[in-house]
Amino acid sequence: MLMKSRVVIGGAIAVLALTACNKGGEKAEGVESVVAATVNGQPISKKQVDLIVKQQAGQGMPDTPEVRKMIIDSLALEHLAAQEALKKGLDKKGETADQIEMAKMSILAQGFVEDYKKSNPVTDKMLEEEYAKIKEKIAGTEYLARHILVDKEDDAKAIIASLKKDPKQFAAIAKAKSKDPGSKDRGGDLGWFDPRGMVKEFSDATAKLEKGKFTEEPVKSQFGYHVIFLEDSRSKPVPTLEQIKPRLVQQVENENVRKLLDDMKAKAKIEVVGASAASASASAPAMSITPAPASAADKH
Repeated sequence: MLMKSRVVIGGAIAVLALTACNKGGEKAEGVESVVAATVNGQPISKKQVDLIVKQQAGQGMPDTPEVRKMIIDSLALEHLAAQEALKKGLDKKGETADQIEMAKMSILAQGFVEDYKKSNPVTDKMLEEEYAKIKEKIAGTEYLARHILVDKEDDAKAIIASLKKDPKQFAAIAKAKSKDPGSKDRGGDLGWFDPRGMVKEFSDATAKLEKGKFTEEPVKSQFGYHVIFLEDSRSKPVPTLEQIKPRLVQQVENENVRKLLDDMKAKAKIEVVGASAASASASAPAMSITPAPASAADKH
């Protein structure tokens, strides 16, 4: 666990170390004066050790003298390797120089983002506005229903005729005749679902049903013909603002940063040179958080 996180932190520390060495051994601006160790006279600051300890704590690693010694040992090895790299001039040539520049740029960008978040904290008003949007999307009625899906309308009508004689055979008919692989083996059981996640014809028909009743006319959709049985309905539970506040704060923070960066990009002069222009002009595909449909009643 320690070594894995060291790979993440290492880039930042290496840049700080290289920056300090490049200035003839002077301390980098902002580096804390308290020294945890030295490597050939080059300091490892307590601040650097604290930074790694803080990250490790988030992964369950305790803050103990043994852990701090392990971190210092790891940093010492890194400093030794970095010193040798500087002697060879690797910081000024080849991929190493490029990687240092990229790491420095990444660290500065992250520092800018964190500074923006601290200077522009999320307000209660922002949280309330975002919560209202989420509440509107979540609130509503969800249903517990079964369905039987067939290809032909006549087959659906025949099933409805059988159900009128004995509604209790719904599950058995679903297992025998439904072509929906997602619910067939469960007797057509779809579990609790939000109607907004279903095709419109299906959700509209379900909303009109009374508890314990089934559709007396086949419901046609893009998948075929449905016979739907409503077992129950309930108001969809909505979490309170306090329950989702930490996650909501992070969400609003990220959205504010995204808007800031989009605005900065819109005002900046960005020119793509040469052959890179063709690939850069292609837009990235949109990402979706919509879960994959569980059955043929779901939207596709």
